Amino acid sequence: MKILNYSLNITTLLFPLVILNFSASSLAAERSQEFDLVIANGRVIDPETELDGVRHVGVKDGVITAVSTTPLLDSLSDGGQLIDASNLVVSPGFIDMHAHGQSQTSNYFQAHDGVTTALELESGYVGLKEWLETKKNSSPINFGASVSQRIGRGLALLDSTVGAQTESELRQLHYSNGDIAEGRFNLLGDADYAALTENQYPAMRQHLLTGLDEGGIGIGLMPGYTPNVTGGEILDVFQFAAEQEQIIFAHVRGGGIGALAMQEVIANTASTGAALHIVHVNSMARGDIDMVLQLISGAISRSLDISTEVYPYTAASSYIQSSLFDEGWQDRFGMGYREIQWVATGERLNKETFDRYRVEGGQVIMYMMQQDWIDRAVAEPYVMIASDGMPYSPGAHPRSAGTFSRLLGRYVRERGVLDLTSALRKITLMPAQRLEPYAPAMAKKGRIQVGYDADITVFDADRIIDTATFEDDLSYSDGIQFVIVAGTTIIEEGETIAAVFPGQAITGREFQAR
Repeated sequence: MKILNYSLNITTLLFPLVILNFSASSLAAERSQEFDLVIANGRVIDPETELDGVRHVGVKDGVITAVSTTPLLDSLSDGGQLIDASNLVVSPGFIDMHAHGQSQTSNYFQAHDGVTTALELESGYVGLKEWLETKKNSSPINFGASVSQRIGRGLALLDSTVGAQTESELRQLHYSNGDIAEGRFNLLGDADYAALTENQYPAMRQHLLTGLDEGGIGIGLMPGYTPNVTGGEILDVFQFAAEQEQIIFAHVRGGGIGALAMQEVIANTASTGAALHIVHVNSMARGDIDMVLQLISGAISRSLDISTEVYPYTAASSYIQSSLFDEGWQDRFGMGYREIQWVATGERLNKETFDRYRVEGGQVIMYMMQQDWIDRAVAEPYVMIASDGMPYSPGAHPRSAGTFSRLLGRYVRERGVLDLTSALRKITLMPAQRLEPYAPAMAKKGRIQVGYDADITVFDADRIIDTATFEDDLSYSDGIQFVIVAGTTIIEEGETIAAVFPGQAITGREFQAR
C-alpha cells in the first residue's frame, strides 16, 4: 500500500477560497466521524452532480459518509483500510444490466472489469427464490435477475401434461451452478416453436407473477428465441407488464428484420404504457442501426418509457443449437459459415463442422457487425452500455471479461468516441436510474455521494484496457486497481481478495413490498 504524504505546500495555501468555503459545523461533522475505509487523493467523478475533482471519500458500514476536500486520515478507525488513489479515478461501481454469467468465476472476471452489480435481465430466471438463496454469501458482487417469460410460456404450454417433478427439473436446469445453463436455449425443445393459445395466457401470467413475487426485476422477453410466438402473445405480456407497473427487457424478433422488430415492441409500449428496455441494440439492428436509433430517440422524445443498450464489440455470441440458426440463417444475418467461430476450439466453421456442432450444441461467436455501427450507438446520449456477457468457458466472447474497460480504454482514451464522464454515466448513473422504480436498492447505487452505497471502482484512466480477445481464453482487464462492494474491498491493487463475498441480492419491487 502506498504511504500518503500530506506535507503542506503553496498550492494548498492558494487553493481558491470558494472551494475551501465549508462551514465550521460541516468540517467538524467530518472530523467527528469514524471511517472503516478512506479513499484519499483520488479524482472523484460523480456523473449525477458533475463532480470531477480531487476528493477524499470516507466509508462507514458499507455507506459513503463523507466526500471531502480535506483529508480524513484522522478519522480512520483502528483496523480501517486506507486507499491512496493519487492519480486514479474514483467512480461509482459499474453496473451491468445484462450479464448471463452468474457463477463465481464469471463474477471475478466482471469484478476485474470494474463491475460491482451484475444483473441477468434479458433472459431472466425461473425459481428465483431458490436461485437467490444459492447466491447468498457466495457472490463477490451484487446480483439479481428478471423473471423469464420464455420459460414461463414454456411452463404454460406444459402445465396440462407435465407434473411438478418435471417442472422442478426445468427450474433446476435454468439456474444450474449459478449460471444460466446452456439448456436455456434448448431445454424446452419443441415448446419454443409452439404458439400459445389465448386460453394459455393466464397460466403464463401466473408464472410471471410468481417470479415477480420471488424477487424478479421486471420481465425478460425473448421472441428472438421463440420464432413462432404470436403478436397477440407479445402484446399480452406488455399488457401484463403495464398492469403490474413493470419493465420489459426485450430481445426482439430475429430474422434480419431489425427495424420491423423494433417497431413491434415500440408500438406495444405506445399502446399499453409498459416500460421497455431493448437489449443489445447493435446486434438487433445491425445495418438498420441509424433507422433503429431514430425510432428509439423519437419514441423517447415523445415521452415513451423506452431505453436501450449496446456492447462495444463487432461480434455477437449465442448457442449454435438455438433457433437463431434455423434454416435461412445465412440470409437473416448476412454471414456464412466462416463468420462463425466455435468457442471450444477457436476454429472457424464450414458446413460439415456447422452441422456437427449444431447437433452437439455449444457456444459460438458470430462476426456480423461493423465498427461504425457500434460507434454511432455508443455515442448516443440515451444509450447505455451492457456486456451481454456469457457464462464463463475457455475461449468465450471477450465481452464477458472486458466490456467496461474496453469502453474506457478504447472508446474514450484511444479513439475519443466519448469523454470520460459521459462514458461513466452510461455504466453507473444511467442503469441505476433506469432500474430504481423496479428495484428499490438501485436508488442507492451509481453515485459517489454521502448516503449512497459504497460500491466504488478505482481505476487508472491512462492504463485501463481490456485484455480478453477472440483468439485466447478470457483474461482480466488491466488498470482496475480497487473494487469495493458494500464498503468491502474485493480487488486490491489489481489482485483478487479471496473468499470475500459482500455481494447482495438486488430484488424487485414486489419482493421488497412483502
